[in-house]
Amino acid sequence: MTLPGIQQLETTPEMLRLLLQGVTAQQTEWKPAPDRWSLSEILAHLSHVDGHYFRAAADALATQKDPEIQPYNQNAFVAQGQYSHREPEDSFDHFEEQREDNIAFLNGLPLPAADRTGRHPELGTITLGHILNEWAFHDLGHIRQIAELVQAIRYYQEMGPFTAQYKINP
Repeated sequence: MTLPGIQQLETTPEMLRLLLQGVTAQQTEWKPAPDRWSLSEILAHLSHVDGHYFRAAADALATQKDPEIQPYNQNAFVAQGQYSHREPEDSFDHFEEQREDNIAFLNGLPLPAADRTGRHPELGTITLGHILNEWAFHDLGHIRQIAELVQAIRYYQEMGPFTAQYKINP
């Protein structure tokens, strides 16, 4: 047995690589709307959140007694331009490297570590298991988001009359 979510965390990079095959650098910059993210921004976000929130929280919960886990404010990072103007392949490479290190760290933890607790200023008591499940849930949300963008970028416009049968909302 492993800690919760680890199998998903292990497979996410490969799933994303497969989804992004054939997507050009120019296509990674396309945004479906001004308030939506491009593929490039999603990859920059994944690279940033993996280390600055999920790994940091998991490390604190695994090694400290009742640590305070700060929320990750992605809207503040968007406003600061943290995810903008990043080279998508560099972001993805960084994400993959971090994820490999994070999986090694998590696989080194004993199963009872999932019950270690900390405090979240908005949510109260949380456990490492909660964070790991959130991490896997977060991955799946961005896999869905990336799949929808790839649908729109690569296939929708080339479907001819079949576009009448589909509504997309990437």
